[in-house]
Amino acid sequence: MAAVSIIIIAPILAIAALAILLEDGQPIFFAQRRVGRFERPFLMWKLRTMHRIDCEDRPSPRSAADPRITRVGRILRRFSVDELPQFYNVLRGDMALVGPRPEMPFIVKRYEPWQHLRHLVRPGLTCLWQVELRSTVPLDRAEATALDLEYIRNASPRLDGALIARTLVALVRPKGAF
Repeated sequence: MAAVSIIIIAPILAIAALAILLEDGQPIFFAQRRVGRFERPFLMWKLRTMHRIDCEDRPSPRSAADPRITRVGRILRRFSVDELPQFYNVLRGDMALVGPRPEMPFIVKRYEPWQHLRHLVRPGLTCLWQVELRSTVPLDRAEATALDLEYIRNASPRLDGALIARTLVALVRPKGAF
């Protein structure tokens, strides 16, 4: 599915890449260390939505007004276009289509012991947190981890299909996205 998705989204990625290049130059893509299954670190790919000088490991923006975000970046984030390069991570096996969202290592270091249970499965492009809390509750909060553990307990192809469908609806109506 990831390979087919990459082919389908290629025109969107090309347009987004051109917009990033025209507004703020290179690089177009941004790789950030994240924690995956069994707490193995990996590089997660995104389209760059922040000014070049602001692309470092620190908390993600919590609002569209964050001055680190470019004008093009605001649009890309609103519709989650910046996340599309993560299909490459799915192809590599670092991520799955559905699973807990991967977090940055410096945040994982602050987790309570029970929160590390989310690392029993591969992280995903979408998850319960993405469709239910979508940036309204930070990923490292107990409520978000509880949803991740609920997903792990109930994981099935049917649940994955439902979450993918809900994600597509959330992309059309980007509530909580910025």
